[in-house]
Formats: sequence, C-alpha cells, structure tokens
Amino acid sequence: MHRVRTFLIGFFSILTIGAEVALGQEVSKLSPEKSAVEGAVNIVRLEQVEVEADYDVQTRLPFLPDVEGTRINAGKRTSNIDAHYLPEVKDDNWRQITATTPGLVVPEESTPLASMAYRGFDPHRLQSFQVLEDGIPIQADMIGYPEAYYLPPTYPMESMEFIRGGAALMYGPQPAGAINFVMRKPPLDKKFTAESITLGGSFDYISSFNSVGGTVDQVGYYGWFNHRQSQGFREANSQYDLNNGNLTIALDADTKHRWYFKLNGYEECHGEPGGLRLNNDTARTPVNYNVDRDSTSRFNDEFQLSRYAVSAIHESEFSEDLFFSYRVWFDYYRRWSRRQEGGGFGTLPTLQSNQVETQQFYTWGMEPRWRWDWDLGGESQTLTAGFMVYNTTSPRTDKQGLTPTSNTGQIRNQSDRSVWYAPFFVENKFTVGDLSIVPGFRMENIWQSVDETINQSKFAAGQPIGTQTQNNFVPLIGLGLEYVLPQETAMYANVSEAYRPPTFAQAVPTGPNQRVSGNLAEGTVWNYEAGIRGTPTEWLTFDTSGFCVDYSNQIGETAVGGVNITSNSGRSRVYGWDLLFQVDLVGIADGIAHDQMGVGDLQDGKTAGWSKEYGALYFYTALTLQNGNFINGANEGKTPQYLSNYVYKTGLVYDWQSKVKASFLGTYVGHSYASDNNLTGSDSRFIPAYNLWDLTLEGKLWNEYVSVVAGINNVFNKQYYARIRGDGIDPAMPRNWYAGVKISF
Repeated sequence: MHRVRTFLIGFFSILTIGAEVALGQEVSKLSPEKSAVEGAVNIVRLEQVEVEADYDVQTRLPFLPDVEGTRINAGKRTSNIDAHYLPEVKDDNWRQITATTPGLVVPEESTPLASMAYRGFDPHRLQSFQVLEDGIPIQADMIGYPEAYYLPPTYPMESMEFIRGGAALMYGPQPAGAINFVMRKPPLDKKFTAESITLGGSFDYISSFNSVGGTVDQVGYYGWFNHRQSQGFREANSQYDLNNGNLTIALDADTKHRWYFKLNGYEECHGEPGGLRLNNDTARTPVNYNVDRDSTSRFNDEFQLSRYAVSAIHESEFSEDLFFSYRVWFDYYRRWSRRQEGGGFGTLPTLQSNQVETQQFYTWGMEPRWRWDWDLGGESQTLTAGFMVYNTTSPRTDKQGLTPTSNTGQIRNQSDRSVWYAPFFVENKFTVGDLSIVPGFRMENIWQSVDETINQSKFAAGQPIGTQTQNNFVPLIGLGLEYVLPQETAMYANVSEAYRPPTFAQAVPTGPNQRVSGNLAEGTVWNYEAGIRGTPTEWLTFDTSGFCVDYSNQIGETAVGGVNITSNSGRSRVYGWDLLFQVDLVGIADGIAHDQMGVGDLQDGKTAGWSKEYGALYFYTALTLQNGNFINGANEGKTPQYLSNYVYKTGLVYDWQSKVKASFLGTYVGHSYASDNNLTGSDSRFIPAYNLWDLTLEGKLWNEYVSVVAGINNVFNKQYYARIRGDGIDPAMPRNWYAGVKISF
C-alpha cells in the first residue's frame, strides 16, 4: 500500500502541473440528421463534415467521423456501436452488443470475463486488441500482460468504438485493432437525474445498476454502482460475484476549458469449473461433454480480480483551428487465482496441492495530443500528433499450497517485471476536393525487463534463474485514402503496420525445460483493407470491404530435444470479405407508398408519418467470409485459431419512439480450431459450427419513468461450445431468461 500511496501522490502532482499546460479536445460541430425515430441510432444520414469533439461528444453515427478530436478516422475502417441501440441486455452480453459488427466473435465461457476473436488473432481476454476506456488503456499492462480482465458495464456506456487497420498508429499495439469504450458524462441540462435497473433471471442471476448525475453551476457529477451475481449453470463452482463503481466529476464542462476527473473501483470473484472432453478416460474419471455438458472438473479453483483507477482528462480549445487534450491516469490491478494441480485436458485433478498465483500491476501514464487545422491551396488540412509516457511495475509470486483450497503456501516462483513505454505519433489528412490522403507514422519505444528472484524448478535442475532486459524500437507506417461520393457515400482504403511485442511470459519462461531463442523480436502485422460505406438514405446503412492480414515473425514455442524453445517463427495470411447491411423496412414502405424512392430524396414531411406512427423496423445483416492459413513455420498449412470460414449475424430490431423496443438476433459461426496447431484426437481443439438466437424486450409503462425489461438468450436451447482452453472444453450457456424493471427520472 505504501507503493500505491506514493503513486497517488505523484499522480496528483502531475495533475497540478498538467493544469498549467493542458489544452483540450473537442466540441462537436457535427449535426447529423437522425432517423425518424429518436434513439434509432444506426440508420442516420452521414454528413461529410469535420467535428471538434472527442471525449465530450456523443457521435450518433454507424461510422466514426472523418476527424474527431485528436483522431483522424478518414481512410480507416471504423464502427461506432451504440450501446443502447438494443433493449437492455443481460450481463453485458457482448455477443448482442456487437451484433451488427461483422467478423467480431465472442467465445462464450462459464465466467463473467470476456474474450473476443477477430481475423485469426488470439481472443483470450482481448489480448490482441488495444482496449481503452475514454481513450485510456485498461489492460493489466498494455505491453507485457495485455489482458483486459476488466471491461466496463454497458449500462453507463455511450458507445463502443472499433477501429481496424491504422489503429496501431493512433494507439499502439495490439494488431487486431482498437476498441474504445466511451462512457457517459455528467448531464449538463439537469441538476439531478437518476436511473435504476434491477434484473433477475436463470441460475439465481441478480443484477442491480444505480446511477445519479447532474450539473450544479459549473460542477457536474455522474456516479454509478453495479452489482451482479449468479450461481452459474454448471454443476458446481460456476458462481460469481461482481461489484463495480464509478464517480465522474466535471468542471466547466460547457466551456472551452474543461476538466473530467474519474474514480473507478472494481472487485470480482468467480469459481472456475474447469473444462470437459469428448471421450471417456476412466483411469482419471474425466468429465464427458457428451454425457453431461453442465458437469464440473475443477471444484476448488477460484479467481479474484481487483482494480482501482483514477484519471483526469483536460480539454481546451485555443481556437477553431487548434486544440490540445491531456490525459493522465493511475491504476492498480491485483489478479489472484488458486488452481488444483495434477489435472489435464478435461480430467479431474490427481493431486491435493494447488498453485496460488498473485500478480500486481502498478501503472501510471500521461498522454498529450494536439490537433491543428491548416489551409493549403484553399483546402482545410488536418494534422494530429501526440506522445505518451507509460510505466508499469508488476511483481508476481507463485506459491504451492498443501490442499486444494489453500490460499497461501511455499513460494515456488517470484519475479519483478517492469515496462517503460514512450511512443510518439503524427498523422495528417491532406484534402484535395473529395479526396483525402492520410499518411501516418508512429515510433514505438519499449523498455521491458523481467527478473526472476526465486524459481524452485530451475534451482532443482541446476539451471540459472532468468533475467531479461529487452528494448524494442518499432517504427510503424500507414496510409489511408478516402474518396467522397454522392449521397453520403465514400470509398476508403488503408494499408498500415501493426505489431505484437513479447509478453512477460514469453521474455522469461518459468519452466526448467523452456528456453528463449536469442533476442526475441516483436511480431509484425500488415493490414490491408478497401471498401465502400455510406447512408445514402435515412433507411439504409451499408459498409462492405475486402481485407488481408499478413502476420509474420509470430512468437511461438517449438519442441526440440525435450526443450520448448520460444522464438520468432511462423507467418499467416488471412483473406476475407465483410458486409454490413441495415435497412429500415418501415422507411422503405413509407417511401414506396409516397413514390419517394429516389436515393437521398426522403426528406419531406410525407415520409416521416409512418415511422412516427408505427416505429422503425430494422433488418440487418453482418456477414464475414474469410479464409487463411500459416504459410511457414511449425504450423504451416494449418488454420489460425478461432478463424471461422464464415460469421453471419442477422436479425430484426424494432423501435417505436424509444418507448417500445424489441430485437430478435441470430448468430451463425462456422467451425474453427482453438489453437494454431489445430490439435485433434482425445485433446481436440476443434470447435464445431454453431448458431443461436436471442430475444430482448423493453417497454415503458409509465411516461418516461418506469420500463419493463425482459429477454431470452439462446431461445432454441442450442447446445454448443465456442471456447476451449488447456483444461478442456468450456460449454456455452443453455437457454436462459431475465426480467426486471428500469426506473429513470
């Protein structure tokens, strides 16, 4: 705690200094013409305008604007996912939240934690994505341990931004792109407002979210608390309990010089019921998925996570052409787990001892960014630039307990780990008429060290303990193109570089028979994408593109003479096609009835009538067709993990003036493998194709104040699994329901 206190003192010292130099971000000039139904977010007219907003704007478009705050989005593939497009969903169901996002797959599991697969990258805890909340990284450590155990709840979330190729130039690693969760801020138009959402459902599920907010004089506040718990659907040890709270204070939020201060606390504990297998092995009394998919193989394993974070964002506008933003943050992670030893893939543990693992992460960072609009040849050009200073200190201790439920024991491994990270970037949007050309450059500077102080296995084998100091200086380049077409449509193309730095575990493996080959280098990723997108009418949104991901110099293990060697080897290529198509069926019918089906010609008073009277009924299709394999290395000819040859999402979403909402969502995912080596046999990592449908409902009962919320997930009770780990198959939830009340005033 002394170290936490020291960091907090330093943090607020940085805030004091930052207040003298900070500038700002962004007040929107964006005024998109919304659909006829207020709140139906994804079907809107996309105006080709530049905006001066980032943190304090609520962009209600299916794509991000060309320029937003200190970010240039032109020439990049982007998605702006409205967290409240659907009725309220249960348990932050990321499968439903990302229903209209092509290619993004959620490998569902028995715990409340999340993983996301995309284009053949490792999905575990979103470690292949750069994950941010309001532009601030939220992984345990974005370089050495890039796992996002914490994700914010969806209730106080405004939107989920997803940027593909080119994201690494704005945010750094990782190679699958950047996901930024934009959270609600204190409301400016009320002195007090409150919201409460209480749900109950299958498997003793209880959820409670409560928030208050408002602005008094020049001080705004928004605070919330979220509690979730459930016994889970497995035979035993699948319970979880989660508490998460946040307080945001805004100063002068309606002026050109504003501050946002955030405090966030998160505590979560869940059982780990373990994995299953498909065939019997009576010698070790395994748990068979085909006999009882709800059974448990780990009765005593447990996981706990604590996270406490404080941050500040300052925004100031110098003029219409120049502003500066400043972010500074500190967070503390504690990841703790106990796992019984002696188990295998889908088998019961054979030993009474366990492994107790504790990892702590003390992280602080600061990031100033600039944006300058300048003229060239009578055209407005945009330059963005910035840099970051980031540090993580991360001690790790592994102990061996004497019983399956021991919470402490003899120290087996202990290490000190640290990261210093100091990148800088610059991008410029050159505009010539309807054409935008966006070159970008980022210089990644990483200093990473791992020092083992205790390793009993290496001591016993007579081997020296591991010490590794590694510097990675990685230049990244990219080029985006965008050409504006008539009727709010644009063509875009992007070629950009990303990378994957070595993690702590790869830099210094803990096992006695593990080696690192030479100076481990970062993996290199080239993303290529070209497509066309737009909202040519109020009732139609589309985005279609072809893509290629070339991932070389991958880090992996190769067995040589009984020794596992970690080295840079392997190269994969993934090709594919994405399609997003959303249409308001009521809007089409309205246009046909009034003979106003000309593209972009549905703006008069006639065509608003049916939508206002009957609501909007959106049909969407999000389709990805893809293929890929390793073209060299140990896995040559095999398919990258979690790469399905198709991902098809479709459904209907009904919205009547935001008073009645309903959705019926379908998800179809092709077969894949849960490991790059495509393992088969008794420990098979094969995931069969699966499909399921979800139904959600929300309706206001009393004015704007009281609503009912209900839903059925996996309506047809499909039995499937979408995730396999080292301990076996992790079955997905059977049919489950939830219902509750939402109160707002």
